[in-house]
Amino acid sequence: MYTSGKYSSRGPALIPRMKTKHRIYYITLFSVVLLGLIATGMFQFWPHSIESTADWTLDKRSVHDAPLIRLPVSSPIPERGDLSCRMHTCFDVYRCGYNPKNRIKVYIYPLQRFVDELGVPISSTGLSREYNDLLSAISDSDFYTDDVTRACLFIPSIDVLNQNSLRIRETAQALAMLPRWDKGMNHLLFNMLPGGPPDYNTALDVPRDRALLAGGGFSTWTYRQGYDVSIPVYSPLSADVEQPEKQPGPRRYFILSSQTAIHREYRAELERLKEENGEALLLLDKCSNLSQGAASARKRCYKGQVYDYPQILQESSFCVVLRGARLGQAALSDVLQAGCVPVILADSYILPFSEVLDWKRASVVIPEEKLSEMYTILKSIPHRQVEEMQRQAHWFWEAYFSSMKAIGLTTLQIINDRIYPYAARTYEQWNNPPVVKWSSVNSPLFLPLIPPRAPGFTAVVLTYDRVESLFRVITEISKVPSLAKLLVVWNNQNKSPPEESLWPKIGVPLKVVRTKENKLSNRFFPYDEIETEAVLAIDDDIIMLTSDELQFGYEVWREFPDRLVGYPGRLHLWDHEMGKWKYESEWTNEVSMVLTGAAFYHKYFNYLYTYKMPGDIKNWVDAHMNCEDIAMNFLVANITGKAPIKVTPRKKFKCPECTAIDGLSLDQTHMVERSECINKFASVFGTMPLKVVEHRADPVLYKDDFPEKLKSFPNIGSL
Repeated sequence: MYTSGKYSSRGPALIPRMKTKHRIYYITLFSVVLLGLIATGMFQFWPHSIESTADWTLDKRSVHDAPLIRLPVSSPIPERGDLSCRMHTCFDVYRCGYNPKNRIKVYIYPLQRFVDELGVPISSTGLSREYNDLLSAISDSDFYTDDVTRACLFIPSIDVLNQNSLRIRETAQALAMLPRWDKGMNHLLFNMLPGGPPDYNTALDVPRDRALLAGGGFSTWTYRQGYDVSIPVYSPLSADVEQPEKQPGPRRYFILSSQTAIHREYRAELERLKEENGEALLLLDKCSNLSQGAASARKRCYKGQVYDYPQILQESSFCVVLRGARLGQAALSDVLQAGCVPVILADSYILPFSEVLDWKRASVVIPEEKLSEMYTILKSIPHRQVEEMQRQAHWFWEAYFSSMKAIGLTTLQIINDRIYPYAARTYEQWNNPPVVKWSSVNSPLFLPLIPPRAPGFTAVVLTYDRVESLFRVITEISKVPSLAKLLVVWNNQNKSPPEESLWPKIGVPLKVVRTKENKLSNRFFPYDEIETEAVLAIDDDIIMLTSDELQFGYEVWREFPDRLVGYPGRLHLWDHEMGKWKYESEWTNEVSMVLTGAAFYHKYFNYLYTYKMPGDIKNWVDAHMNCEDIAMNFLVANITGKAPIKVTPRKKFKCPECTAIDGLSLDQTHMVERSECINKFASVFGTMPLKVVEHRADPVLYKDDFPEKLKSFPNIGSL
């Protein structure tokens, strides 16, 4: 009794004590967690100015506030520079590592002021505005990191853009003192004005070990191909002067020379060309009657007449860019901005970004010894090619030359492409102006072949002046249930389209686009008005197709969006006697082409036809006013490796009202040219891409003896 009574008297007293201990423990733990959350929130959202000491920006750190570093006389000096350096020998790619974005990380050293033991700075100018802009652009880009351990590439904040302002030995010592220098491994230096009198070396004279050099005046002797990057010499003149973009075409002058420090032998040769060709060549020089200064730098003179520079460059088709004391010239940037085709005479000069830019598309390079033949050489270039070069020249400036930001980021992108070659930009991405809105169109070739997201199709009607027939075509097409929009391409520059009130009233948007030239290729231009993926190309005299035929053709295309789907089929044959290809329009059991006088296709092929057509096929078509449909068949077959699909039994287009002078296809020479087209295109493509098939697509109940009301497409039409 006593034992049990003792247990019962202690037991109830122990239990409340245990609960109190646990309660205190949990309350304390909860309080600690709560205080931690509150402190974290205050740190995140309370206004503060904590910043990384490694972050580079002049907004946060003034040049005058940068720490002062004294260079002992005995400081080590890097080696001159290894001309044998390549990416696989002097660059540690393993430091870059793998990252999902395939983008190098760039670290910029914190700003420091280097002086010698006497307190004299290593540079007479300090940090230039141009280098400040360059570093600021990089620090704002996706390449930048403030974590030195993640960096793949290191950029010193030591400004070596202009060698004229540098003390060579002391600058080299400053580079060697950088904490991660390691003989220049994975370091990048930017220099635009290399060398100095009297030799004017074509690469920076500062000893730099294995550092990469982005240089503005490389020659073939100093450029380490695949390692260094040739950059332009930045022109503050072209950046400070706003010039309206001038459309490509003939200009007031054929050739213009505007450089002021030309060697006397070159100037004598240019003066001789001026005497021979008169007003076609404008030879400018500095203005002797103006006081020196910023204002005079923007003026050029010829026999007392003053011209504004660089604006005058827009008045010439070609602009001479001669070598001066240095190979790289800021005049090249001025010329490109003006849309003037640069004529470059600088033997052994490595053109800016030539690793990725195709300069043949934007410039003419002539050996210095052929300066006397310059006029003859330039006159041999076709006008159309000159216009394309003018357009390309201006785009090069806009994309790669226009600012220190453009120059810096282009340099980093080139290095990035070397390190991640599988993710590198293509030739087209580097060289094709972004007038092609690829983001607005998806390729049907590498996607699941499912009906497109955008419902319906856009009918594109090419017309010249057959208004009555055009209106009938519009009326017939408007009956097709899947028609989303109708686009009329008015190809007559001498006659205006009918007034809006005269056009047929239809239930879908009707848009008229006026072209600048009468070209057959206008029918395949990727107009912004085409919003659907499906396009129906149709001529203005195709009044015989029924709405059922057109609707069925669209339904077939939805199942095969990578094919040309059309009505009359054509065939190419090999003529053994003549030893060449022949175009065949007679009825056969085989088909290798469908006429685009009425055919469905994916709008992606408009972009390919306009911007990717091989060789001179597009120009040839426009010059001969024939074969644009054959060219499209070649293009699609070459891209897909597939034959077109012929739908419905119709084999020919017949326009009862059309006379012999109405259509191109009725001309006697038309059929002969069609065979010539096939041989021409096969030569350009280097192969015969057309595929031959022996089938067509018809509605399921097309020939069945069923009541018409049970058929989805009762009115398929005749042959």
